[in-house]
Amino acid sequence: MPQEYYDAIAANRRSTFFLFGAFLVLIIVVGFFFGMWIGSELAGMVITFFLAVVWGLVSWFAGDKIVLGVSGARKVEKREYPHLFHTIEGLAIAAGVPTPEAYVIDDASPNAFATGRDPQHAKIAVTTGLLKMMNRQELEGVVAHEMSHVKNYDIRTMMVAAVLVGIVALIGNVFIRMMFYSGKSRDREGGNAALMAIGFLFILASPVVAQLIKMAISRKREFMADASAVELTRNPDGLRMALKKLAADHTPLKRANGATAHLYIEDPMDKEKKGFFKSLGGMFSTHPPIGERISRLAEYGMIG
Repeated sequence: MPQEYYDAIAANRRSTFFLFGAFLVLIIVVGFFFGMWIGSELAGMVITFFLAVVWGLVSWFAGDKIVLGVSGARKVEKREYPHLFHTIEGLAIAAGVPTPEAYVIDDASPNAFATGRDPQHAKIAVTTGLLKMMNRQELEGVVAHEMSHVKNYDIRTMMVAAVLVGIVALIGNVFIRMMFYSGKSRDREGGNAALMAIGFLFILASPVVAQLIKMAISRKREFMADASAVELTRNPDGLRMALKKLAADHTPLKRANGATAHLYIEDPMDKEKKGFFKSLGGMFSTHPPIGERISRLAEYGMIG
């Protein structure tokens, strides 16, 4: 692999700390304005900083469980899906990482994702639809793509991003509720005016913040995971055919969620887009178009 590949792994690690830092700065600023409303800027910052630290620890140690729970994934035993276990074990050995735990999502839509804070705590989840649709080589290509995210530490940054999207939405909701419920009794107070301003700013900024976080999970990571998957399997046809099947299938994922869409091998939200949003193509997609991914592999000389 080119040096660019190893540089990206180091960049992934740095971006994790950047995301946490940006998150803490956001919370402190919010705490300052919240403090204006309660009458003490310092108290507001202390309260929100404490909540941010607690949430950060929860995200670090339980973020993968949150993602798996939101996605409806359940842990499975080897006797239930032996081929899935053998595929994960074999590719983990090839990648030089501990064997991730296997999870299955009972859903007809073919898809898969990896999560966890590092390779030692990684999980790989696949849908039952993927298991039914893919043959042995194709499943190996999909799992190798997810194993590459594990090896490259993409899972850490993607998990943090998913949690950040959720907390931004939560904070915005809390402020909006406080703004409306307290508005009548504090109409003449400056703190209330600041609170209203913050509430509206969150309403306006939340989609932008979410999009910026998704941009942090750059498209280059999907391209690199594809390339790394082919290197792991030594079989470019498996991933190529798997990607073609994913592109041809239009079954919506039942528990598709904008906060976790960037984790999957294919953006599940793309299948939900209609009309105007469908015409925008990949502008707001968390993934490059599958055709472009296949073409990029061909450019690298990895497939014919």
